[in-house]
Amino acid sequence: MAGIVFFASPGEVATGTSAKTLLQIVAPANQRQKLKEWGMFCKGVTPTDSPIKVRLLRQTTAGTMSALTLTKRNTSGGETIQSTAQYSASVEPTAGDVIATVEVHPQLGYHDKLSFGDEIINPGGGRIGIEVTAGVSISVVPFIVAEE
Repeated sequence: MAGIVFFASPGEVATGTSAKTLLQIVAPANQRQKLKEWGMFCKGVTPTDSPIKVRLLRQTTAGTMSALTLTKRNTSGGETIQSTAQYSASVEPTAGDVIATVEVHPQLGYHDKLSFGDEIINPGGGRIGIEVTAGVSISVVPFIVAEE
């Protein structure tokens, strides 16, 4: 890994009321990614709404989503980010392994900053996505910080 840390966030995405992938990162074909942080922040307005189920998944297909431009955290190097990302699935990708599952109140959020040595490795060509299942549709801001 070359130490290029990048940030993936599309801004606000509507959850809908069935399982929906909000954000997916894709490792380059022959290069690993190291997932360092992930989460989402919610814009719910009703305090009695049910919690949102949030899953961090290894996904085996792309689904159908909009392309997302990744941002380097440190812009001093001239290297180009090789990873790609997409967001807001209209056709869901195939879920593989569940890496994490949490429930989030729709007026709050969730942020998992992984400690050194506990980062999640995404193998070359692999896909990691944030999927939510909400009782009511709200806007959320998903994000992933990773290194390639």
